[in-house]
Amino acid sequence: MADDVFMETLRQMLYVSIILSLPVLGAALVVGLVVGLLQAVTSIQEQTLSFVPKLFAIVAVLVITGPWMLRTLTEYGVLIFGGLPRFGAL
Repeated sequence: MADDVFMETLRQMLYVSIILSLPVLGAALVVGLVVGLLQAVTSIQEQTLSFVPKLFAIVAVLVITGPWMLRTLTEYGVLIFGGLPRFGAL
């Protein structure tokens, strides 16, 4: 029984971490691909050209999805701290 509780908690932790990282990683991936294609087409190999748009996209995604991320993380924290008596019985 103790292994089931531990594995379920671990599964939830991994799920929440993946869900919270997807918007930021997705934005960085899309912007990186677009800027990479633009650099390949125009033969411009400036390093800041690939870094600055990614930085702005990541900040924009964090501003847009920040409240949802905070709410999701808070719900998970409440779930973990609410389950402490159950974990203490392990």
